[in-house]
Amino acid sequence: MHDHRKLGRELGLFGTDPLIGAGLPYWLPDGAIIRHSLEEYVRALERRAGYQRVHSPVLGKRELYEISGHWSLYRDEMYPPMDVGGEQLVLRPSLCPHHAVIYRSRGRSYRELPLRMAEIGGMYRSELSGVLGGLSRVRAIQLNDAHVFCTLDQVEAEAAAALALIRRAYDALGISPARYRLSLPGPGGKYVPGNWAGAVEILRSVLDGLPYDAVEGEAAFYGPKIDVQIADGAGRESTLSTVQVDFHQPERFGLEYVGADGAKHRPVMVHRSIIGSVERAVAQLIEVHGGAFPAWLAPVQLRLLPVSAAEVPYAREVLARCGDVRAEIASEGSLGARIRDGRLVPYQAVIGSKEVAEGQLSVRLRDGRRLDAAGVEEVVARIGAEVRRP
Repeated sequence: MHDHRKLGRELGLFGTDPLIGAGLPYWLPDGAIIRHSLEEYVRALERRAGYQRVHSPVLGKRELYEISGHWSLYRDEMYPPMDVGGEQLVLRPSLCPHHAVIYRSRGRSYRELPLRMAEIGGMYRSELSGVLGGLSRVRAIQLNDAHVFCTLDQVEAEAAAALALIRRAYDALGISPARYRLSLPGPGGKYVPGNWAGAVEILRSVLDGLPYDAVEGEAAFYGPKIDVQIADGAGRESTLSTVQVDFHQPERFGLEYVGADGAKHRPVMVHRSIIGSVERAVAQLIEVHGGAFPAWLAPVQLRLLPVSAAEVPYAREVLARCGDVRAEIASEGSLGARIRDGRLVPYQAVIGSKEVAEGQLSVRLRDGRRLDAAGVEEVVARIGAEVRRP
């Protein structure tokens, strides 16, 4: 595996600047393409799985986090409150309190459950400077987060479906989990009281058939969780994706639904993140693929290589006909050097006098294979079909 901090900068994907601050990387154009493509893939995957998208502010009143339990149990990792207009506002450390408030914005019926609510939203952690590094540990996070509000009878199926989505996404991204971890409360930790035994039993059932390690002291303060662990090139583990069962916050926020019996009942909250933070997911993708990203994620999908200046006008015509395929023209330097420079691009097309005369393209793949020469529309359509998101 590669070091994403070094390779990401070499490839022009992201950077940092002391004037912006430690743990606050910025995205360069090629990195932004990867990030946006990843976000679009996740949104489409969630939509097909029945999730509804919401959007919530990155600030909340201190009272919001007092209710959720973050202020008393997670405060060391939060930024200090800001005094604004006689109120104290806090940069959120998670999205779940906002989603709980959205759920209770109107009455709910059992017919609506399970209600799956998803968002890719910003959150902020007051990380110590000594633990920050590249994209894998940052202070400003874009989290692929979702919360499923469901009945007790639905919890296991929803948690299992969430884990299945995670595994499907990993297959599409070419990521292999280092291991699955059942994260349990441990002695001396800060945890809220509640139905911990029931939540743990549900997650054990979800993990049945998969190898996993049960580890004490790694649970969230409000409930146990399944952590999908990844490893970097140095073998250091971190958590990318999670599935959590939460009986606490529905109680704290007074969440209810009207059951088939006409009475009010308390829903259960399943927290789930398919790819975790976008930053850490991209860091892992850089390390796993070494910059040779799956074609649908690659910043440049087709590189046009005119042999000489005489073929540049035709290359520009081809570029204008590439539609949704991300293409560029590389015309400076020797042809061999340009081919080597584009070794990470999924498709390269050398354009000589023959291609111009016949109105065709001859494409070589990243693995060295060549496609038969064909008309521009046919080649672009074929590449377009290959690079569409899975």
